Amino acid sequence: MNLKSGSVDQFEQFSQFKDLQEFNAHLEIWLAVHKYKFSKGELAGLKRLVRFAAKIPGVSNAKIGTVLKAIHEEYNGNGISRSTFKRMIAKAENLGIFTVHETERKNGSQSSNLYVFNRFPKSEPPKQEKMDPPNKTINLSKTNKNQKITKRNETVLDHTFTSDHVPQSFSSTVKYFFPEARQIEEFWKMTAIAAYKNNCELKTIQETAILSFKQLIRKMKTSVIAKPAAYFYGILNKKFEEKYFEELHEMGFSAEENDFSLDFFYKK
Repeated sequence: MNLKSGSVDQFEQFSQFKDLQEFNAHLEIWLAVHKYKFSKGELAGLKRLVRFAAKIPGVSNAKIGTVLKAIHEEYNGNGISRSTFKRMIAKAENLGIFTVHETERKNGSQSSNLYVFNRFPKSEPPKQEKMDPPNKTINLSKTNKNQKITKRNETVLDHTFTSDHVPQSFSSTVKYFFPEARQIEEFWKMTAIAAYKNNCELKTIQETAILSFKQLIRKMKTSVIAKPAAYFYGILNKKFEEKYFEELHEMGFSAEENDFSLDFFYKK
């Protein structure tokens, strides 16, 4: 599809959000799940691009030079390079955060890209990566004692390397049972997905996440849990669903209305 360049207003039909608040809510979930995959400079580029997608929620056709200039001014001359910004674009597009469309001028030459931010998908969590690295056994033959063996040990990052997008209170609870940074981040990712699926705001879910994790640990003390993160997600999903019904009840909705609302929510 060949898009002609012009004012961002002409691309209003590309927006997937009803308003700026909904766009920000979806972006918050995207960052909760994937923030750790971006460098500090790349995040600065992404967040600045987001600001240019405020007029038409989730849509921007800002030139790279314009975005870089804004970052340069915001950080008093300490901006980011064009290559850093382009790496951010490649990562974000690959993750599905936004879709990039090329635009062209009237003479057919290429113009600035159109960035269309996507809604965070309401789906089951991605398949969990194995929480424990595979054991590697090296057998040394007695006939090869003089052979030089080079061992490459996998570097395991502990909880002190956990991404700053994970709340400190949650990280402090999980680290005693799952001390690796990637494990803690995996549990928080499950939290973000469950919260979004049940229409909960990230700022209000830490307490529920910690209680759910403690429930997981109690279960692990009595049973063998093959996939702790997946089991944790199940606990969270149930608690968030119960909270959803409680809030509707407080608002005066009947049980029948609650059932209808939930069915409508999941069919959206």
